[in-house]
Amino acid sequence: MILFNLIETVFLLLFGLATLYIFVFSIAGLFYKQPTFISKGKLKKIAVLIPGYKEDEVIIEVANSALLQDYPSNLFDVIIIADSFLEETLQELRALPIKLIEVSFDKSTKSKALNKAMASLNENYEIAVILDADNLMARDFLGKINAVFEHGYIAVQGHRTAKNTNNSWAILDAVSEEINNHIFRKGHIALGLSSAIIGSGMAFKYDYFKSLMSTVTAVGGFDKEIELKMLKAGHRIIYLDDALVYDEKIQKADVFGNQRRRWLSAQLHYFRKDFLNALKDLLLKGNIDYFDKAIQFIQPPRVLLLGGVIVFGGLFVVSNYLFDNDIIFTYSWGIIAIACVLSFLFSIPKSFYNLKTLQALLSLPKGMLMMLLSLLKIKGANKKFIHTKHGTTI
Repeated sequence: MILFNLIETVFLLLFGLATLYIFVFSIAGLFYKQPTFISKGKLKKIAVLIPGYKEDEVIIEVANSALLQDYPSNLFDVIIIADSFLEETLQELRALPIKLIEVSFDKSTKSKALNKAMASLNENYEIAVILDADNLMARDFLGKINAVFEHGYIAVQGHRTAKNTNNSWAILDAVSEEINNHIFRKGHIALGLSSAIIGSGMAFKYDYFKSLMSTVTAVGGFDKEIELKMLKAGHRIIYLDDALVYDEKIQKADVFGNQRRRWLSAQLHYFRKDFLNALKDLLLKGNIDYFDKAIQFIQPPRVLLLGGVIVFGGLFVVSNYLFDNDIIFTYSWGIIAIACVLSFLFSIPKSFYNLKTLQALLSLPKGMLMMLLSLLKIKGANKKFIHTKHGTTI
């Protein structure tokens, strides 16, 4: 019985600490207040960088949409970085008032595409906006981003939100995005920490970003690498909840699994790489932001955390009843389960409390299984390019 209690205690600590982390930030997110950045009229020159790999189905719509910003047309350029596009797509892009940069690599990565593009650009840009090839900016996005940089900040993450919720997988992906926005952006800002960045819908001081990207070696998860470097250097990342970028949500279960495998692999890689350095900086320099980011990378995915609490908690509660074990263990599982569920409820926007979301939850067990299987294939996933194909949504 002593061995059983020891094992249960270990599981309680693992799930309890992971739940405590998201619980604290989910509550903090409820107190988030959107910072007010009033433009001083100093409009900056912006490069909207859109790297894409075989994104022929969506890139024309994205390019046309990006041109429709409520921002002086002479003060921003839409720059499509085209990797392995069809010739007919390239012809259509050449007819648009954009900058088209064609690239080709033996092993394609987003960081290589961005570096290649910036090396060939000669304009005196002051802000770099990074989008994915399926992203659509709200018309006021660049204006709101510019206002932040007028106040001297170096990096800002916009509010990436769902472009489509046309099936259960898209809804689950959209809900997951908003949970992460609440915990890792709103919650962190509310407690005085930096926002997490996502990889798109983000903006940086141009010269700084260009210099920073030249040091990136990541195949996957370049955003995580630059985020760690920024926080280590003591820079603060702002979040703008009202600066919207619409992102295509996944349509199929296999894409869900592949996408999460890539993310999990990158997170584990950077946790191993930076944890000791982050701990050192915390103890010697008081750099909480950097340490917190390293801790984020070892957090289990929210879906797996919920599933783990339910499955392992249920098994241990039943075992405690059968073995007439100390009731404190059962109470502990109950507290963790309640805190975990509340963390989700606090983080999900009210707009998702509807019948469609309830129906989508029926796919959640399969999603948990897909994520669990993705863990088994995680080795080396950050060392190769895993492409998430986008398309038109219905």
